[in-house]
Amino acid sequence: MNKPHRDSIQVLDCQILAHYQFEGSQYILTIDSPEIAKATKPGQFVHITVSDALAMRRPISIMSVDVENGTFDLLYKVVGEGTRQLAERKIGEVLSVIGPIGNSFEMTDKKRPLLIGGGVGMPPMIAIAQDIKDSDYQSFVILGSEVPFPFDEKLANNNKHYESATHTMPLLEDWDVECRLASLQDYKGVYQGYVTDLAKVYLDSLSIDELAEVEVYSCGPHPMLEAVAKLAKEYDLPCQVSLEEYMACAIGGCAGCVVEVQTNTGPAMKRVCIDGPIFDAITVF
Repeated sequence: MNKPHRDSIQVLDCQILAHYQFEGSQYILTIDSPEIAKATKPGQFVHITVSDALAMRRPISIMSVDVENGTFDLLYKVVGEGTRQLAERKIGEVLSVIGPIGNSFEMTDKKRPLLIGGGVGMPPMIAIAQDIKDSDYQSFVILGSEVPFPFDEKLANNNKHYESATHTMPLLEDWDVECRLASLQDYKGVYQGYVTDLAKVYLDSLSIDELAEVEVYSCGPHPMLEAVAKLAKEYDLPCQVSLEEYMACAIGGCAGCVVEVQTNTGPAMKRVCIDGPIFDAITVF
């Protein structure tokens, strides 16, 4: 993974340009910041104020950037008082933003990246897809959710058969990135099962030579990441994961987000905020 760093971190006052609400208490924020839009790499996040009433910031992954217009998008879900207050913020209001923070996913010579995102772990996968959409990578994206997806899923133009998975995310379709959706809920056109079940369907559809070109990238809840790491090991595939941990300062000072990581010299405690959030799956699972 990329080396730990603080070089990209800035503290900026940023205006809210758009704030969309979706089913399942999900929101997408569009924030004005040419500095962050230009500096962000896939997998990084920002630490933002949610209101004047709460001093504690909240870390949120960056989903996409628009360098030309100087904006970036965040997808978040209301899960507590902090995100509830963030959901009340209006267009035109200003947020204090620290970022972009953390290392980033490292694209390798494996030309078939398999991107697996679950819940609020979807944004980093979308960020990778945006970053490589005009390259020679042939990515396949699997997005999973147990609440309605925060977009109007549509029938994929690519009619490859992945059992019940026929629908995709419109934004990825616009980028000509192949994507399918998975859920345990009975959503039309969505694979009925776990993201790893759909990943197996995809991997089993590849030839031996194609499989040799796959690297797995993932972000989501801890149990999902464990299952993804196990899947990667089963298929003998390299795998990078983005960990989700509670954070206080998010810039490496408080060490409140440390996890045990296996290194060449034995186990070590690493900070998810700036030593991560991206780690080689075999070092943390």
